[in-house]
Amino acid sequence: DCLFVTDYFTRTPRKLNAFRSFASVELFHFNMPDDTVVAVWNLITFKEQGGTFGDSCPDRNVTVYFRSGAPPVINPFHTSFPKDTIVPGSFAVTLTWTLPNRTTGVFNITSPLPGDWFLAAHLPKDEGKISIKGLYEECQYLFQPQLIVQRLIGIPVLYPGYLVDQMIPVHNKSALYKVYIPNYSSRIKVQLKGCRISNRTMESCPVILKIRAKAPPLHNSTYIDCKDRMSCELETKLPFWEHWYYILLDKYIGNVNFYFRIQVQVKDCSKPSIARSSSPNSALNMPQSFGFPTGLSLTDSLPAAGLPPMMQNISESTPFVNEDTGTHLLPSSDMDTCWPIRPTLRNELDTFSVHFYIFFGPNISIPPNRAAVFAINLMPVLDSGGVLNLELKLNVSSVMRENVTVFGCLNHGTPLTLADNSTVSCESEFSAGFVLSVNTTSNITKLRIPYPQTGTWYLSLRSLCTTDHGFAVCSNVTAEVYLRSYLTPCINDCGTYGQCKLLRTNNFLYAACECKAGWDGWGCTDNSVAYSYGFQLLSTLLLCLSNLMFVPPVAIAIRSHCLLEASVYIFTMFFSTVTLYLCNETACQVFYCILFQAVTNHCVSSLPPLYQLFNAVLDFSFKVLYLLGAMVLSMALQLDRHGLWNLLGPSIFALGIMAIAWTVRTIRRRRCYPPTWKRWVFYLFPGTVIATSAVALYAFVETEENYFYIHSIWHMLIAGSVGFLLPPRAKHDNKVPPIQRRRGCGYQLCVNEHEEMGLVDPAVVSINSICTS
Repeated sequence: DCLFVTDYFTRTPRKLNAFRSFASVELFHFNMPDDTVVAVWNLITFKEQGGTFGDSCPDRNVTVYFRSGAPPVINPFHTSFPKDTIVPGSFAVTLTWTLPNRTTGVFNITSPLPGDWFLAAHLPKDEGKISIKGLYEECQYLFQPQLIVQRLIGIPVLYPGYLVDQMIPVHNKSALYKVYIPNYSSRIKVQLKGCRISNRTMESCPVILKIRAKAPPLHNSTYIDCKDRMSCELETKLPFWEHWYYILLDKYIGNVNFYFRIQVQVKDCSKPSIARSSSPNSALNMPQSFGFPTGLSLTDSLPAAGLPPMMQNISESTPFVNEDTGTHLLPSSDMDTCWPIRPTLRNELDTFSVHFYIFFGPNISIPPNRAAVFAINLMPVLDSGGVLNLELKLNVSSVMRENVTVFGCLNHGTPLTLADNSTVSCESEFSAGFVLSVNTTSNITKLRIPYPQTGTWYLSLRSLCTTDHGFAVCSNVTAEVYLRSYLTPCINDCGTYGQCKLLRTNNFLYAACECKAGWDGWGCTDNSVAYSYGFQLLSTLLLCLSNLMFVPPVAIAIRSHCLLEASVYIFTMFFSTVTLYLCNETACQVFYCILFQAVTNHCVSSLPPLYQLFNAVLDFSFKVLYLLGAMVLSMALQLDRHGLWNLLGPSIFALGIMAIAWTVRTIRRRRCYPPTWKRWVFYLFPGTVIATSAVALYAFVETEENYFYIHSIWHMLIAGSVGFLLPPRAKHDNKVPPIQRRRGCGYQLCVNEHEEMGLVDPAVVSINSICTS
């Protein structure tokens, strides 16, 4: 009688980047509905070039990672993770191209887990080419994920303790039910009774009974074949709390109506009292001075909130063995008893900076015959983008020289402590946890989980003594440990050679490391391809000292009375050195480089003043243009520091001014300007070739790997070209004494009649120049 409903979800296409770190990955967030039986992922990738389909773009594989509950922790380069880091599992697919400009990958997931799903996509690592934007049409690869789900509406809900009559009709092969498991549940038992076909009662039930948490069962879920069993019962221990459990019945016999009675029993371990055998203070693992004002026992005062399930070990020495999984539960006189859970206080300091404080902590006393359990609650979505850190330290003086080992199990969703005489495991039928241990030899341990699943994490601590036959219950030793748990954005703040960045995709915030100096890895701790100290020193000296090539242009500009140009050269040299050394920022360098080119071209053009008023207006106009151009250029570089027109615009404008000035001089003098072939051959031509070579290196050769020496060569070439391009200092004619200038105010206009009349022989005229004021 269930109804299938189809839902559709999509995300906006985003441009993919080549993988360098997780900061270059595009992250997508979906929410999987409850009761989903089939999820279809439709992954669309297409190319664009210049606003059209990029049919000519090369094929580049797209890798997509999937993870439920938190973002995937990916490692495409197989770098090493920081010490004591747990890598959560995820799965990935690679999309190859089926069409010249478009490809689509489709795959199904049966019975996916509900809640948050995250997709991470990226391109393969590229060669690190540093290109100028706008020089050519860049190929863009866009990725758009779509999710189509088919979910069931009207799944029958079973209530624990009630025996319900049910039927699988003739046209159905299976039946699906679900039951909600509350907190403090230690086991689930599903029973089938009264199986019959039509009116014929059967001694066994010809069905396969399956059970699974959070989503409908799969082919590998926990099951029991009831075909040859007189009693069909399926029991599950230590279930997830506050989750739906799904029960599936697949019948063997078809074309008949199958009748049966089903019952679910949930054992609540919080009902029996465990505090009457000892004082409430020791049960809560609190100081003896902390007591209850009334005479009520722990279970009477805190009937539910303080009593979660934990397997108890009091006096038995033989562990209980689960035949299905082979794991060993802690020895206990009553398998359904609980131990109290101590909550933690959440103290938020900043984004992904949360400390979890323990009441009456951080020192914890662990009795020899019971476990100490703590709950760490991570907020939905908000906390899954950071790193969960745990630190455990044993106080060696508290164990009185006994060979004591404190084991910890960190599990998500339910507390768990499993052990035998030789090893300790934190896995159950539905949950796989993480193991921590400290002893007198190694008394400190750490655990880091990047991108942890949100919800409640449970840490169970228990002390065991080492014997000749393995581990055993300690006789009379109470171990004391120091526990610290906290949430950080990145592992160790990405170390010395990394930077922790906060990233946002839609409404989801997460953190990732971006490494430098060749270091790699999730926490920038992998030095397999890292730059040595000598190489870093050499590259820094090259980038900084190569700017000293600006000293000769400064001297030439001062000697040629181009003071404005000299000041710009000094600023370019200084800020290029400082920004490279401090922050490797390119905007300031590019700004002064363009201004450097503009003033050089202006000085080379040497516009001649014609009249007194025009000279003053022209001088003022150029100052205004310089100031206005500098302001506009600085704003443009902040918007797009690698834009093509931000580089070419001021240069073309300055070259235009120079071309106009030289053309005017050529027309006036009726001969080519500059007039001498030596100026062209020994100055202008070499300077142009050097400047062109520098631009070619910057635009076509420079990559991230050769940046250090190619950019240093760029510094030297662009500065060296100025020494050839700057005009020489004007020569004075010593044969004719200068006319004394009369005292007074105003401008002095000097007209060189030798030049204005186009005369080339100084002997033709008797007076070389006339100055009037």
